[in-house]
Amino acid sequence: MVKPAFPTVDHCASIGREKDTVVADLDGTLLRGRSSFPYFALIAFEVGGALRLLLLLVASPLAALLYYFVSESVGIQVLIFATFAGMRVADIESVARAVLPKFYASDLHPESWRVFSACGRRCVLTANPRIMVEGFLKDFLGADMVLGTEIRTYKGRATGFVSPPGVLVGKKKAAALRKAFADEQPEIGLGDRQTDVPFMALCKEGFIVPPKPEVKAVTNDKLPKPIVFHDGRLVQKPTPLLALLTILWIPIGFPLACLRIAAGSLLPMPLVYYAFWALGVRVTVKGTPPPPAKKSTGQTGVLFICSHRTLLDPIFLSTALGRPIPAVTYSVSRLSEVISPIKTVRLNRDRATDAAMIKKLLEEGDLALCPEGTTCREPFLLRFSALFAELTDQLVPVAMVNRMSMFHGTTARGWKGMDPFYFFMNPSPAYEVTFLNKLPIELTCTAGKTGHEVANYIQRTIAATLSYECTNFTRKDKYRALAGNDGTVAEKPKLPANKVMGC
Repeated sequence: MVKPAFPTVDHCASIGREKDTVVADLDGTLLRGRSSFPYFALIAFEVGGALRLLLLLVASPLAALLYYFVSESVGIQVLIFATFAGMRVADIESVARAVLPKFYASDLHPESWRVFSACGRRCVLTANPRIMVEGFLKDFLGADMVLGTEIRTYKGRATGFVSPPGVLVGKKKAAALRKAFADEQPEIGLGDRQTDVPFMALCKEGFIVPPKPEVKAVTNDKLPKPIVFHDGRLVQKPTPLLALLTILWIPIGFPLACLRIAAGSLLPMPLVYYAFWALGVRVTVKGTPPPPAKKSTGQTGVLFICSHRTLLDPIFLSTALGRPIPAVTYSVSRLSEVISPIKTVRLNRDRATDAAMIKKLLEEGDLALCPEGTTCREPFLLRFSALFAELTDQLVPVAMVNRMSMFHGTTARGWKGMDPFYFFMNPSPAYEVTFLNKLPIELTCTAGKTGHEVANYIQRTIAATLSYECTNFTRKDKYRALAGNDGTVAEKPKLPANKVMGC
């Protein structure tokens, strides 16, 4: 069979396609990258940890040899087995929903997306396991149908094998397309390699997406649904080289993290700043913080209103000030409570009780609070709770920014006790603490403003400082998107107030 000569995708008109159907491949077509290894690696690490990632890395040379010299199908089956064998299906689905969309969205091909988004009916036909890609394609790209490889399961766990008809490549893609569309002929077929030709030939028009690594991905603001929440520990997309470096770094990074945490927990707070610098943790302080409250004059403490990046926000606030600042928190892990260097008090979500507790703490001195109620990794601020604004007029907004190169220091799905360890496992983590001007009395509730007006003003002020976007999303929105629950934490036995950490 002679290969049909398809024009490149940049020759495909996207005007007037509202009633057309498009069928597109994924890797190398809708996505710029032609390799699916990074996405298998993400699932391997997030579900199975470093050992599963190592297994996948060891198996990848065999998979590549089989893929290029024997059969695409066999090579992909090796990746599927090394990644999925023994995993709970629910865990795979959770990672596909909470972790993969961020990485898929950052690699979207602009020309393919131009055509795909212009069509009224959208179908993706891919060799990747459907369970990996369906959530992203339907929720974020508006795909109406996803045809992918089906994995075999047994008692809720993946066996590592695939269901008939096997991996969807070549003629199997064409057969899947015929089965899904019957006698209907899609208007546009998009592919990027020889094995996409059979299904593209079934469409009225076919277009090839040529490999162009220099093409810039579609920006987040041009997606129909921007990525606000995402989970997972890895900061960068794990190519084989990055996956290897990550595995090699963990035995070094974990002891280093323990040393950094010990320095922050055991040393006097005025020395922590210098200890962090000596251990590779960079802390940048901007703005002019207010002096400590003087109890002798009857002055109440200042309430520091912080944007929320990790549970370490109040620790780095205290580091920047050179003195421990108590913080109020909703919930943290038992391990974080044990290693905490600062005093914090648990909120119980009862408005009257929480208000009385915060007022009492302010009478004793300064206090830190994160009114978003949960962390957000992207350049967005979640809705600020208004309770704090009704309790004091001594309000100082604090813009918190952190930088991590290897691991994220937050999680919605995993064990939060490891959050500080993952943050400090980064080779050179950094925090930037910016103290903004104290809120003028005329902008507080004392001058007649409502709590919501004050909270919204502080949210906008911090957002403008960080060039972030304000949203109305809440803690419940985040946990429903990432963990399938509303983020409610069961009541735990209370520890002494000076043994709690986080915000």
